[in-house]
Amino acid sequence: MAPQTMNDTQLTTLKPALFARYGALENLRYDYPLVLVDSEDQANLLRPLSRIIDDVLRAVAPQGPSGEELRQQVLSLEQRMREYVSQGREENLSDLWHLCEMELVEESGEDRFGPLDQNLDLARQKIKVDGKVIGCDGSTPSKILSHSWKAMHKFRARRFRNKVDGLILRLTDILKSDHMKSEEAHGATALAASMGADGDGSIDFSALSGVLHRARPEDRLPTDRVARIKHAMRVLQSQAFFGPGRASYSEPGHAVCYNYVFKSCSEALDAYRERLPSMVDFTKALTIAELEVDNKYVSSLHDTIFDRFDESDLTAEQMDLLPPAMIYLRDGITDSAEIARVYEALACGLPIKVLIQIDDILGPTSPEPPLNSFGAGTARLATMAIGLNNAFVMQTTSAHLYRMRDSLMHGMQYGGPAVFSLYSGATATAPDIPPYILAAAATESRAFPNFTFDPSAGTNWAGRFDLSQNPQNLTDWPEHDLLYEDQAGNSKTEHMAFTFGDFAICDSRYRRFCHEVPRTQWRGDMVPLADWLKVPKDSNDIQSPYVFGVESDKQLLRVVVDDKIISAARRCNDAWGRLQELAGINNSHAQALLAEERKKREALARELAANVAAAPVFPAVPVAASLPVAPAAGEAAPEIQPEASEDPDHSDGLAWIETPRCTTCNECTQVSNTLFAYNENMQAYVKDPDGGTYRQLVEAAESCQVSIIHPGLPRNPDEPDLEDLMQRAEIFN
Repeated sequence: MAPQTMNDTQLTTLKPALFARYGALENLRYDYPLVLVDSEDQANLLRPLSRIIDDVLRAVAPQGPSGEELRQQVLSLEQRMREYVSQGREENLSDLWHLCEMELVEESGEDRFGPLDQNLDLARQKIKVDGKVIGCDGSTPSKILSHSWKAMHKFRARRFRNKVDGLILRLTDILKSDHMKSEEAHGATALAASMGADGDGSIDFSALSGVLHRARPEDRLPTDRVARIKHAMRVLQSQAFFGPGRASYSEPGHAVCYNYVFKSCSEALDAYRERLPSMVDFTKALTIAELEVDNKYVSSLHDTIFDRFDESDLTAEQMDLLPPAMIYLRDGITDSAEIARVYEALACGLPIKVLIQIDDILGPTSPEPPLNSFGAGTARLATMAIGLNNAFVMQTTSAHLYRMRDSLMHGMQYGGPAVFSLYSGATATAPDIPPYILAAAATESRAFPNFTFDPSAGTNWAGRFDLSQNPQNLTDWPEHDLLYEDQAGNSKTEHMAFTFGDFAICDSRYRRFCHEVPRTQWRGDMVPLADWLKVPKDSNDIQSPYVFGVESDKQLLRVVVDDKIISAARRCNDAWGRLQELAGINNSHAQALLAEERKKREALARELAANVAAAPVFPAVPVAASLPVAPAAGEAAPEIQPEASEDPDHSDGLAWIETPRCTTCNECTQVSNTLFAYNENMQAYVKDPDGGTYRQLVEAAESCQVSIIHPGLPRNPDEPDLEDLMQRAEIFN
């Protein structure tokens, strides 16, 4: 590596402006430290330390001043534990609590078993869980996946042994029952052994054997069935998939249990091929055992089937009973060729769970990545796996693993193959940024979005694909307000989008594509990167796209980015848009259909308007005037609708309807019966211009069959999407 220049050293302090609000993470209460709970409850395998402490405080510290001292003591102990974890120390929660408790008591100057010691010990007794306490670093994804896989493996082992041991015991009962009908079971020697010692010789076992022999039934099991049952039992008892159970035994020299954790897909595939004959033998024995215990085995039918039984006869249900392999792949360590082998194994539907840990999303700036790198396309590995259509796929970062724990466990329990693509945030070229912050920024910037694809969740994309675990997932980029003080000490707010460019400036390799501009040099031709990305690529505009950044002095900067970052941001935005479409957000097909339908409606409205204008005008027929009839006693006077003038004035912008032309189609009243109503002639008029939204007025105008509704101008200037609505209303006004 080339020696670092002074400029490089200075650039390493550059960070996105939104990072300025985060100091030392060990002083914050968030999802880490995380406790890997030793539990058989798969729904509670992961618990943040802060949540456990909150549960303790609710149990022991009463609300109000009386519990404040105890609360502060327990929170001080939690702070001490967070500091230890941030230094890389890993202990079980119980051991770490005890260590920090002793230190706090010693520092307080109190004696052991004093008030502080008693309070902390009382709080410790309320903790119902234990397990390793971990922080967020480069090893976090593998630790969490390993913990989850072991819990799943234990669950499968318990289910497996219940099934297999139950079959073994029932087969044993069948053989024992048959043995009790044999000559050997009723011989004098067997009877004497079963009765125990007979010192005085008062029992003649030979005579007793003769009596039992005459009373014994003769319906013994066929010899071939006994042999078949014994063979099936031997196979079930000596299986090495989960090791021997309470009804099993381990043969001398036979492996107690297979290993199912691998560091490469090649190793896993080799092990699978090696164990395939054992899988076939075990599955065949299991099927025979199930038929035998139900007395459904028919030799004339099943002998031929099981003589030809091979791996092609294995069913998904039978494979699901056996443990899946867990494969750990890591960017920068694993040979990149392993990725191709993973996709081959996934496509074949092999029972594997694969962790693809990624430590570097951006990749090197050179076009040729090293052999042990997954390349700059690492953020697309999970998207590629979706195309296989049979594997559970989950993509997330260390910062969101706890929040997506349900999806994680569902993927572990999924009956088919599963791939977990996880970004650790431990990028070596961003050393000044904690992995948790960098991992969260990767999701925030759309560089590494969170999503799951579950083939078992439905038959369409709406059920299978989930993009909801992303911030502001309906927009291109999440938007935030940055509060800061200007040089005069005045409080200011900048509304900004967090883009791929904000994430890229964190990486020292990409700093040479960034140019910091202090406030004194800000120019009018600078535009935010999020706005610049909306400009077509072939535009001739000469402007400087920027993102907001800060250096170590926390001074707000504009960081102008070069084409290298801009091009990558466009690709990132395009990939995010495709994911949105899969999730039903901003779907291009739906938008095209809506645009086409809108054109048809507009053309129909123009045609109707032209027909009305061309229609002949007949002279009005005089109607005899009539005096109003006074209402009967006790009756309310009828509501008289105002008559429309021949040339009404609508300059006030109020919505109105050409009431005499109404065909009573009910379209408008179905949109809103508070905006629209019928008069005595069952013709519509605007009942209350403020009785609904401007959107309802526009939609009613678009749905009107004779185009007589005129939405006018909006009454509420704060209504969403007014610009679009006014454009749609223009043709009807």
